[in-house]
Amino acid sequence: MTIKHLSEIDIVKASNSKINEVDFENLAFGNVFTDHMLICDYKDGKWQKPIIKAYEPFLIDPSAKVFHYGQAIFEGMKAYKDENNDVWLFRPDENLVRFNKSAVRMAMPEVPEDIFIGGLKTIVDIDREWVKKGLGNTLYIRPFMIAIGSGVIAQPSTQYRFMIILSPARSYYSGEVKVIIAEHFSRAANGGIGAAKAAGNYSAQFYPQKLAQEQGFQQIIWTDDATHTKLEEAGTMNVFFRINDTIYTAPTSERILDGVTRKSLIDLAKREGIKVEVRSVLVDELVAAAKDGTLKEIFGAGTAAVVNPIVGFSYKDVYYELPKLENSIALDLKDKLTKIQYKLAEDTFGWTSKI
Repeated sequence: MTIKHLSEIDIVKASNSKINEVDFENLAFGNVFTDHMLICDYKDGKWQKPIIKAYEPFLIDPSAKVFHYGQAIFEGMKAYKDENNDVWLFRPDENLVRFNKSAVRMAMPEVPEDIFIGGLKTIVDIDREWVKKGLGNTLYIRPFMIAIGSGVIAQPSTQYRFMIILSPARSYYSGEVKVIIAEHFSRAANGGIGAAKAAGNYSAQFYPQKLAQEQGFQQIIWTDDATHTKLEEAGTMNVFFRINDTIYTAPTSERILDGVTRKSLIDLAKREGIKVEVRSVLVDELVAAAKDGTLKEIFGAGTAAVVNPIVGFSYKDVYYELPKLENSIALDLKDKLTKIQYKLAEDTFGWTSKI
């Protein structure tokens, strides 16, 4: 994919860089931000001229609809630096498509490609020194849009703000991950906004996840809202199950996010001759496979973690430990995907885009 710089944009560079104050070896995910941010407002029925300026707080009316009615969406993506100091994006076109699907579902205006993709390339290029070389080092990119129109009447805003902020990052998760299968709480429902990357989806997860963590589990595997018999997502990630040598993952739907990492892993697995089935996996099916030893792996997939192996799960107060494998399909797919992202292996899919 060829990405052009955005020509119609104001750039006011920060007077001083914060980069020398950052310990890049000890980064807490999402806590440190680069020198610049992109802002583009929507008003009077059209998008205004974007501006890139120093990262800083901004004023907003207390009655802004984002506070009262939750019109807020976002994306998560990364930039990578190869051994030649070139900076690359991974499938940004997919993030744009999903962002605008979220916008439509939340009654927000779609962001044009030149603002989203062009603005993305411009700001990452300006802050490219924040992208460090080496596997595990990335620049996390957070495009988002909020409703900034004032007034507390319950209707969509007429004014919005699209922004891009950047955060240097290392690995998102660490240590062993144990999960509990949801028996009561649901992440999303049919007809709802589960397939949108809307802020409210994530805040609704915090309470059940808190309860899970109090029981010693790091994440929840969500089940369908109607019957709680179908396995859907793991925490904030898509989830895969390996039974014998076949990988299973739920189909995308109104309840399940269309993950970019998810679809990339499916394509990679097929290229490697690994059997993949996209279908609903039942809780009873998973428990039976755990009991008879055919369940080999469970792993989450998402932008932040890429692939997150799960060591065991609990259901109805029974804990099932997964086997420790020498040949993990999850880790092999993670290795192959990250090598493409860092330009250490040939990108046969055309997924990477040079800044």
